[in-house]
Amino acid sequence: MTLRLRQICLVAPSLEPTVGTLCTELGTQVCYTDPNVARYGLVNALMPLGNSFLEVVAPTEPDTAAGRYLERRGGAGGYMVILDCDKIEPWLSYLPSVGVRVANDLNYPGEYRGLQLHPRDTGGALLEINYSRGGAWDGPYHPAGPDWRGVADRGASRIVAAELQSPDPERLASRWSQVLGRQVEEIAGVPTIDLDLGHLRFVPATDGRGEGLGGIDVAMPAAERALQAALDHGLAAEDGALLMGGVRVRLV
Repeated sequence: MTLRLRQICLVAPSLEPTVGTLCTELGTQVCYTDPNVARYGLVNALMPLGNSFLEVVAPTEPDTAAGRYLERRGGAGGYMVILDCDKIEPWLSYLPSVGVRVANDLNYPGEYRGLQLHPRDTGGALLEINYSRGGAWDGPYHPAGPDWRGVADRGASRIVAAELQSPDPERLASRWSQVLGRQVEEIAGVPTIDLDLGHLRFVPATDGRGEGLGGIDVAMPAAERALQAALDHGLAAEDGALLMGGVRVRLV
């Protein structure tokens, strides 16, 4: 079953200044704001990086799931890891077999199906597996709105890794391996799950914020120059990764 790292969602108290900072430093712009997220008490902004996407959501009402998550993790940070696939039907039968409930089934018949998995069954972060009509990487992608048709992204920027942190990264990696049906490999001593596009890393939680989505890798042209520009703009860095939106953004 094909799996590609398609989208990363961050949560923040408000869209700005996080969206503006990400657009400036990653060389992108907002391509879509989804009116449907209002039903969850949210606003959002979606930014393309090639055919992958970075999203920021912010609560507009009290006592939302996103707002509770902000409080639990002490501020803005990683919220969701979103993978896409070429067929959704096999996941509908597979997920119950590994003890995973679907917390939210986003079903637009003939167009899109998004399975948001129950975080108590996966750990780490909210995990979604979705399918857009046609299932092509460079084709339409429903969350990017009706006008998105995909881009020829050879050489374009792209999200290439998500970094999940945990007090017990080996345990979390083992669980995600079971959920996704992928093997865990040790790469430079770090438990890693390879996808068909992108990979997932599992690292110790050392920032006092506990388990969650702690970082992403973004492949982009002239990464060193972009890193230096961000530092010149006053952004903080940690071990070579920029701190933006409450996550470590490593330019590669």
